[in-house]
Amino acid sequence: MMAIKSHHCCFSFMFLLLPLLLQLHSVKGDLQLNYYAQSCPNAEEIIKQQVIKLYNKHGNTAVSWVRNLFHDCMVKSCDASLLLETVNGIESEQKSDRSFGMRNFKYVKTIKDALEQECPRTVSCADIVSLSARDGIVLLGGPRIEMKTGRKDSKRSYLSEVENTIPNHNDSMELVLSRFQSIGIDTQGIVALLGAHSVGRVHCVNLVHRLYPTVDPTLDPDYAEYLKGRCPTPDPDPEAVLYSRNDRETPMILDNMYYKNLLKHKGLLVIDQQLTSDPTTSPFVEKMAADNGYFHDQFAKAVLLLSENNPLTGDEGEVRKDCRYVNGE
Repeated sequence: MMAIKSHHCCFSFMFLLLPLLLQLHSVKGDLQLNYYAQSCPNAEEIIKQQVIKLYNKHGNTAVSWVRNLFHDCMVKSCDASLLLETVNGIESEQKSDRSFGMRNFKYVKTIKDALEQECPRTVSCADIVSLSARDGIVLLGGPRIEMKTGRKDSKRSYLSEVENTIPNHNDSMELVLSRFQSIGIDTQGIVALLGAHSVGRVHCVNLVHRLYPTVDPTLDPDYAEYLKGRCPTPDPDPEAVLYSRNDRETPMILDNMYYKNLLKHKGLLVIDQQLTSDPTTSPFVEKMAADNGYFHDQFAKAVLLLSENNPLTGDEGEVRKDCRYVNGE
């Protein structure tokens, strides 16, 4: 009798759990590896080759693809809403202060045009965002990440949501952690994602508050002098080419030099240096500084989670013909 009751209890529990499992499945269930195997067999190779060509001409495009993934997927969904331009009632997310310094959007069209020539209206802009980031990471010396595809493109932008979802460079660590944790990325994954700051550069507009009128005491003094040389005035022109590399030693390699620099008090942004002072993140900084393989493993896991944040699938979105505009605009 007890066995029957126990079996009935477990069955009832699973029955109640089933709707939740189905709901969780539906969020990412329509994404799959090789989604375009039948409809556009060469899609991923076309994207890869275009990313390589663009990298060979403009090396910083690889960094742009990684930043695009972050800015697109953190806001609502991985749905290419970031790429929409301001037109016909749509206000582009690119207008946000959080998007300051982003560039190379025009080269997304280069990739999309190559796909449209091969398979018209088949490959989504959202998948271009994810796969170009994946291939860009490899060109930057990072790990190869197997990504699922099948995302659809949004029909609207979310400019008003950007500042509530994308952390700012001088936000508290508590806020930064909560923003990433809200989409399912844990603390070590967040520390790894910030390792993307190993590549690229930062405009002086986002640095001078650490240098003027007094130098941030958490900065290495010699490093602060170097930064003052890069940013000689407290009020730099946002339109001027005034910037510092995130990592002077290996500026275009996605590696653990970023964490080694943090331990030497050479974090470029406030949020970077906070990783070493916060007790929840500092152990992971030390571990990643000591082991590049561990950093790459955690980075790959976190990027994968980010790339699958709340995707639009099936009839929830569309496949834009031009990534800059909703179809019919």
